[in-house]
Amino acid sequence: MLQNSGRGLLALLLVVLEWTRPGLPSPLRPICDPRVLNHFIKEARDAEVAMKSCREGCSLSESVTVPQTRVDLDVWEKKNALQQAQEVQSGLWLLQQALGLLRTSVTNTALHIHIDNSIRNLLTINTVLRSLNIQEYNPPPSAVGLEGTWRTSSATDLFQVYVNFLRGKVHLLLLGAQACQPDVS
Repeated sequence: MLQNSGRGLLALLLVVLEWTRPGLPSPLRPICDPRVLNHFIKEARDAEVAMKSCREGCSLSESVTVPQTRVDLDVWEKKNALQQAQEVQSGLWLLQQALGLLRTSVTNTALHIHIDNSIRNLLTINTVLRSLNIQEYNPPPSAVGLEGTWRTSSATDLFQVYVNFLRGKVHLLLLGAQACQPDVS
C-alpha cells in the first residue's frame, strides 16, 4: 500500500515542483509527459484486474452513473476547450462518486487498497487540471440528467470505464491543453 500511495504522491510532487521552479523554461511540464498519465492508467488497470479476480464481497450495492467513454474525434474537436474540460471533469466527478459507493459496498478488504488508490489518483488528476489553468468544475447536486452517461451495477464495468476514460477523454484533454503545447513555457 505504501508503494502505491508513494507513486501518486510522486506525481503530485512533480506538479508542485513545476509550480515552484523559478522561471526556467521547460520543454515539457511533468503532467504533459504521457508517462505520468500512463502511470495512472496502469494503476487503474491493476485495480480492474483485481476486481475481475475477486470472487466474494466485491459488488456494488446499487447501480451507479458513469461517463460514456466512447470518443467521436470529429465531435470532440468541434468542442471548445471549456466544453472539453467540463466533459472530462464531470466524468471524473462521476467516477469519484461511483468509486466512493463501491468503497462502501465492497467487503473484500484487499480491494479497498485499489479503490482508495483510484480515488486518490482521481483527486490528483483534478489537481493537475487546475495546475494547467483548466477552469474548475462545479458538480451538479446529482448525476440525474447529465448528458453522456450510463448506469452500471457491475464493479468490473466501473473499472473498465475508469481505465477507458483516462485513456480517452482525459488523454485528449491533456494533449490539447494550452499549457502542454511546445511553445508555452
